[in-house]
Amino acid sequence: MIESFSKRHGFRQIHDVPIAVREDAPSELRGVVIQLAYECGFNPTRLRQVVCKSLRKRPDSTNWSEYPNIDDEIHSLVDECQWSRVYDVLEAIVAVMREAPYSYDANKFESEINDYFAENGIGWKLVAGIVEVRGEDAFEQSIQRAQEQLHASGFSTATSELREAIRDLSRRPAPDVTGAIQHSMAALECVARVASGNEKATLGEILKQHRGTIPRPLDEGVAKLWGYASENARHVTEGREPTFAEAELLVGVVAGVVTYLAKKQRA
Repeated sequence: MIESFSKRHGFRQIHDVPIAVREDAPSELRGVVIQLAYECGFNPTRLRQVVCKSLRKRPDSTNWSEYPNIDDEIHSLVDECQWSRVYDVLEAIVAVMREAPYSYDANKFESEINDYFAENGIGWKLVAGIVEVRGEDAFEQSIQRAQEQLHASGFSTATSELREAIRDLSRRPAPDVTGAIQHSMAALECVARVASGNEKATLGEILKQHRGTIPRPLDEGVAKLWGYASENARHVTEGREPTFAEAELLVGVVAGVVTYLAKKQRA
């Protein structure tokens, strides 16, 4: 499929706008998902099968014609479902595309959806067919650098824990903020154990017994992060659940610290 004029000639520059939408699927987005699915290889009959399967709905047997009947049915199903199910439908569409790459253009679909998210302040992104939480630029860059550095340094467990933290932030309809904090701190603990040479110590013990693993006075900040995580995620206090913003902040800070420690190990 030929790219649009603005993309071919470099006139369309994607500019991220501040994230304003996370626990919602605006009406326009619902239409764009269907529109892009058609552009990338679906016809209404096949798309209805995917949408109905994802939403657990029975196709209307009285609708026979592609347009307008089946197309109208698809729009009604997507327009009327709970916001989080729209992202379920989106993932289901990508899954079908990836299973039949010669019939559908999954790369175009994912790229266009991610561009739309960025241009319209929607706090989600498609990564390998899965809808994940998207933060502001600094957060995204920090997470990407951390994952790249952990992978390059052979920290497979820490990489997995950080990935799980992102998945917890991405849960719909409600993020698992305590799980995100726990997994991110587990990633930090994994790397700190190797960096300190003490494979059995907790992060708290490492910070006390192995001064210099994290340079002072930054280690004091990490110790406070550990204390915050212990009080608000590992040993949850009744009535005091961390907010999404707090969890996102902690995951971002942890990503920076593990990047530093992983680089230090490779030096």
